[in-house]
Amino acid sequence: MDRELEEQYVDEKKSEENKMGVMPVKKLIISMSLPMMISMLVQALYNIVDSVFVSRISEDALTAVTLAFPMQMLMFSVASGTAVGINALLSRSLGEKNFEKADEAANTGILLEIISFFVFVIVGLTAVKPFICSQTANATIQEYGTTYTTICCCASLGVFMQMTFERLLQSTGRTFHSMISQITGAVINMILDPILIFGLAGFPRLGIAGAAVATVIGQVTASCLGIFMNIKFNKDINLSLKKILKPKSEVVKAIYAVGVPSILMISIGSIMTYSMNKILGKFSDTATAVFGSYYKLQSFFFMPVFGINNGLIPVLAYNLGAARKDRIDEALKFALKLAVCIMAVGTIVFEIVPGTLLKIFDASDNMLGIGIPALRIIAIHFPIAACCIVLGSEFQAFSKSIYSLIVSLCRQLLVLVPVAWLLSLTGNVNNVWWCFIVAESVSITITVISFKRVNKNLPI
Repeated sequence: MDRELEEQYVDEKKSEENKMGVMPVKKLIISMSLPMMISMLVQALYNIVDSVFVSRISEDALTAVTLAFPMQMLMFSVASGTAVGINALLSRSLGEKNFEKADEAANTGILLEIISFFVFVIVGLTAVKPFICSQTANATIQEYGTTYTTICCCASLGVFMQMTFERLLQSTGRTFHSMISQITGAVINMILDPILIFGLAGFPRLGIAGAAVATVIGQVTASCLGIFMNIKFNKDINLSLKKILKPKSEVVKAIYAVGVPSILMISIGSIMTYSMNKILGKFSDTATAVFGSYYKLQSFFFMPVFGINNGLIPVLAYNLGAARKDRIDEALKFALKLAVCIMAVGTIVFEIVPGTLLKIFDASDNMLGIGIPALRIIAIHFPIAACCIVLGSEFQAFSKSIYSLIVSLCRQLLVLVPVAWLLSLTGNVNNVWWCFIVAESVSITITVISFKRVNKNLPI
C-alpha cells in the first residue's frame, strides 16, 4: 500500500510542470527574486537597527559586535554553504524529473545542518573568548564580545534550520513563503532588541546579551515558520523523519560537492573580516568600529543583490536540467542589469551622504573623521561587485562552485588582506580602504574568465 501511495505521489509531481521551466524569464526572475530582495532588505534593515541599539550602549559595544562578526559569518558560511548544496541538487533533480532524488537531497540536508549546529555549540563553549581576545586588548570590548558571541554560537540551531527550510522553499520556486519566514524572524528580532537590551516593558536590562538573545529568538521563530510552510505548502518535496535519519552517502557527497566550496568561499569572508579587524585595530578601536558600521550599511544594497542571486540559482539549475540554454542566457542578462542598477544607487548614496549614514550609529567626531572618506572610497567598487555576484551564481547553480571559491579566495584573502596590510604601513588609515578597489578589480577579471570557460563546456 505504501508503495502505491509513493508511486501516486511521484506521478502527481510529474504531471505538474514547475514554473521555472515555463514562465517568461523576466517575470520568473522578478517573481523568484523580488520576495527574497524584500526579505533581504528587511534583513539589512535589521542589521542596521540592531547595531543602532548596540551603539547606544557605547562605542565599545559596537566594536565588540564587529569583532564577533567573523565568527557569526563562519557559522553562516556552514549553514548557507550546505543549503546551497541542497538547493543545487534539489533544483537540478526537479528539472530532471527525478523526484526521489529531490526528496533525498532535502531530508539529508536537514540532518547535515543539525550536525553542524552541534559543532558550533562546542566552538561556543571552548573557543570564543580566545577568539575575541586575539582582536583587542580592551577588557570591556573583550567582555562584551565574549558574551555576545557565546550566546549566538551555543543557541545557533535557529540559524541552521532557518537557512535550510528557507532554501527548500526557494529551490522549489516558493520564494514568497521564504520571504514571510525571513521577514518574520527579522521583525521579531528588531522588536525584541530594545526591549531586551534596555529592559523595557518589565523585562530585565540585559545589555549586549539582550542583543544576542533577541537574535536567537528571531532565528528560532523564522525556522519554525519555515518548517511549517514546507510541510503545508511545499508539495515538490516529501519530508520524512525516516529519510532524515537514514542518509545516503552519495547524496551527502553530492550536497557537499557544491556545499564545501560554498562554505569555504563564505568562510574566506570570515577570515578577511578577522584580518581587517586586526589591521585596523592597530590604528584604533574606532577604525574597527567604522569597518563594522560599513558592513552594516553596505548590506542595505548588497542584500537585495544577493536576493537576486538566490532567486537566480534555482532558475539556472532547473533550466540546465531541462537543457534550456536560451532561458539560462536570458535570465543572466536580466539579473545582471538589475543588480548593477541597485549597486549604482548604493555608490551614489555612499558618495553623497556618508556622514548622515554614520550618524545613525551615534558616531563621534573621531568616527566621522575616519568613516566619511572610508565610505566614499569603498563604495566605488559596488557596481563591479554586482557583476561578480550575478555571474558567480552560474558557478553555484551548475555545480562549479570551485570557480566561486577561486574568485573569493583571490578577492578576499590573496589580494584584499595583503594589500590592506601594505597600505597600512603608510601610517594613514584612509589609504587602507583602497584595498577593496584593488581586490574587486582582480575579482571581476577572474570571474569573467571563469564564466566564459564554464559556458564553453556546458553539456547543452
